[in-house]
Amino acid sequence: MQNMHKNNFGFTLIELMIVVVIIGILAALAIPRMMAVGVRSKQSEAKGILKQIYTEERAYRQLHDRYALPAGVADKDNPNTFMPLKVEIMPSARYSYTITSTDGGLADFLATATVADPGLDADAAPDIWTIDQHGNLVAVSDDVMLE
Repeated sequence: MQNMHKNNFGFTLIELMIVVVIIGILAALAIPRMMAVGVRSKQSEAKGILKQIYTEERAYRQLHDRYALPAGVADKDNPNTFMPLKVEIMPSARYSYTITSTDGGLADFLATATVADPGLDADAAPDIWTIDQHGNLVAVSDDVMLE
């Protein structure tokens, strides 16, 4: 009797389906993380400008014995609002910036960066960062964490 053993090369349908499921699971885990990287890179704008405001506020206080409190909002439409601090907002800015104080700038200030709706990643979640006279940079509402 002849052995009619045939060598079948290839994959079964079950094996292919398992591979597709595994790839789907990996994609479901990777895509949100990749989206968060894009949002974090956009947040670097706010962090950088807030640190610049902090540095310039400290220098301004050394000269004038108080912090500068420019009136109004600094954003891409109003880039020169913070000129007393020598901080210019670029035309490509995503955030708007304000500086407030509880005592008229004598001992404290709070600079706030807020992204306009629809947020950094086209959702309704806000992204708000602050820095105070001590250099404490805080995410009041982090768009990445709300996903």
